[in-house]
Amino acid sequence: MTVVASAPGKIVLSGEYVVLDGAPAISMAVDRRAVVTMEDSPEGQCNLVTPGFQGKDKYRILDAVCGGSRPAKNIVMDTRAFAEGSEKTGIGSSAALTVALVACLRESGDVLETSLLAHRAFQGGRGSGVDVATAVRGGLVEYEMQSQAARSLAWPSGLCMRVIWSGIPASTEAKLEKLAAQAIRPSRSALQTAAARMAGAWRSGDADRILAEYVSYIRVLRQFSVDHDLGIFDAGHDQLTDAAMLSDLVYKPAGAGGGDIGVLFGPDEAGLDAFIAGHGDLVHGVLDCALDPVGVRASPR
Repeated sequence: MTVVASAPGKIVLSGEYVVLDGAPAISMAVDRRAVVTMEDSPEGQCNLVTPGFQGKDKYRILDAVCGGSRPAKNIVMDTRAFAEGSEKTGIGSSAALTVALVACLRESGDVLETSLLAHRAFQGGRGSGVDVATAVRGGLVEYEMQSQAARSLAWPSGLCMRVIWSGIPASTEAKLEKLAAQAIRPSRSALQTAAARMAGAWRSGDADRILAEYVSYIRVLRQFSVDHDLGIFDAGHDQLTDAAMLSDLVYKPAGAGGGDIGVLFGPDEAGLDAFIAGHGDLVHGVLDCALDPVGVRASPR
């Protein structure tokens, strides 16, 4: 029997970094999915093919999920949807792949707890789990690390978004290590407060409130980045943030920042497209992806 499972990538919209301190994070699933296909191996061995996987050791995620006991299966773990050309885009390929792999092995979508443990093992104990929870749940999610609670939210009416690709891959792991080695500064506490306010705005479903709240949130995030020397607004994010404000739009780096992607928000599609067309010198590219309401799925074939 062949089993196929898939899980979406994610974009963290607010709560980056301080989700590790207990602040709520808002994350959306995107319609670029990791796909795992699994069937019995006639030779009784584990044969693994990983199109699109850029890790140094293609067995690391498999071993994290299986605890080192590799199943006698032919396995294809496909993450090609997560790249632009040969570069990663930073939309959660390892979490989506972990979730899809667990779902394939269990032939079930009820995989949050197991996937969180496996992905944390893969990351050496780091990470909040927001990317895993988003891959399992799908849609727009509010996530809290301590309780591992993932609350589904409706996308606000009148809020439009584009995903901007910086053209420069970034390492979330390296930034988290840098943050962990530093003393806690007041801006970290301020960002926790701002993240809670931002989550409240998203819960309200009021597009105007969300856009207004982002103005103060971005100001605090910038100070947090400077205080902790994280370079969140590097790789062109700083210039795009300023340009968007002048156009009465909102732009911010997504997730750890310093490269990868950013998100551009506004009240109408035409305004976003006009901004992108008028700032070709700043916009490296637009990532073709949208909100995916569907979380992990597994089925025999």
